Amino acid sequence: MHTTSLVRRTGTVIALAAVAAAALTGCSSGSASSSAAGSGTGSIVVWGHQGQDSEVAAIQNAVKGFNASQKKVKATLKLISGDTYTSTVTNTPTNKLPDVLEIDGPTLASYVYNGKLTPLSDYVSKSTVSNATSGSIAEGTDNGKLYGLAQYSSAMGLYGNKKLLKAAGVQLPTSPSTAWTPEQFSAALKKLAAANSSGKALDLTEASLNAEWGTYGFSPMVQSAGGNLVQGDKATGVLNSAASVKALEDIASWKPYVDANTDGNAFQNGRVALSLSGHWNYPAYSKAVGSNLVALPLPNFGNGEKVGAGSWTWGMSSATKNGKAAGAFMDYLLNDTSVKAITDANGAPAATKSVFDKQADYQPGGALALWGQQLEQSCPATAITDSCIAVYRPVTPGYPVITSKFASALSAVWGGADAKEQLTTAAQSIDQAFSDSNDYK
Repeated sequence: MHTTSLVRRTGTVIALAAVAAAALTGCSSGSASSSAAGSGTGSIVVWGHQGQDSEVAAIQNAVKGFNASQKKVKATLKLISGDTYTSTVTNTPTNKLPDVLEIDGPTLASYVYNGKLTPLSDYVSKSTVSNATSGSIAEGTDNGKLYGLAQYSSAMGLYGNKKLLKAAGVQLPTSPSTAWTPEQFSAALKKLAAANSSGKALDLTEASLNAEWGTYGFSPMVQSAGGNLVQGDKATGVLNSAASVKALEDIASWKPYVDANTDGNAFQNGRVALSLSGHWNYPAYSKAVGSNLVALPLPNFGNGEKVGAGSWTWGMSSATKNGKAAGAFMDYLLNDTSVKAITDANGAPAATKSVFDKQADYQPGGALALWGQQLEQSCPATAITDSCIAVYRPVTPGYPVITSKFASALSAVWGGADAKEQLTTAAQSIDQAFSDSNDYK
């Protein structure tokens, strides 16, 4: 989940908690209402999150472009602060929602559960759907129905400073198949820290481990170890499995080599040689490190490298009375011009095949080609294989509870708490939330 910058959005956990509360207390039929097709003419309202300025300009231009491209439909855009966007959608009565709305990926299933979204297949063109990446389809599908399509996804891994890595005598992994094991990674951190006057080797945005960044960035390592967040409707025996516990213990062992990065410049200033981060830092890192910047895989904890993926997506509310017009707008929003404009603005990997295939940074020979390869080997969290690398977070109405409890456990373990105890408590809390909601059936 890229959002604007995933690690800056600490408000996401609060918003996700609001979604969870709504799912626990609200009445739900368990499926979205049917929207009216309408005439395909008239006015529609679009809600989007107010991210970085370049993203805002891209969506504003897309709305203007759509309105200028035809005379049947007029779209009006309302931007809502990214920090309050999810809670605003959650707390808005379904009949007051707009025709088209942006959806923070992990919240989609909660909205479906509460009847706020309508399936897209009757309104969005087949060519638009067929052009979506497999990751976009996975992120937007709930119970076999497509509710969301994304303009862009996210890419992550390790950034490395080749100059500092070479000076410390650390050999670089060049592909997922040669990714460091946890033992090799720890040895590399020790070497790098010893060779640097800072005594540190890694930045992993420590301050945000208790936020959505903790789940997005670190649950894939648990999955790489053979654990998971949930299996079906249960977390006990999965989240607190021996594999999950060992993964968090390995992660916590890195702490002596981690720069707290309170000024946000640990990697740019050379205080660390490695940064566990995503595509959103590429512009700043590239400017600071230049030709010494390299994209690397995350460590392989035993079942193949795994990384987080997914971001904002777009859907149609079940309140729309003009599904045809809303679908026409979504077709325009997902065309090459609109997708290229926003991915040029935020540097994210496109979630449409036609634009992604032309993004030089993510294609062979590009600076982030390795991460592009990762995205082409994607899967949902419910169907993880050894060959899958980019894992999309669980599509379940219970996700807000899952991420809150996992991130809290991760943060506590990072602070020195016992991994088994923390993950067991988290698993029990998740299972209780699912039970209280009849497993969100």
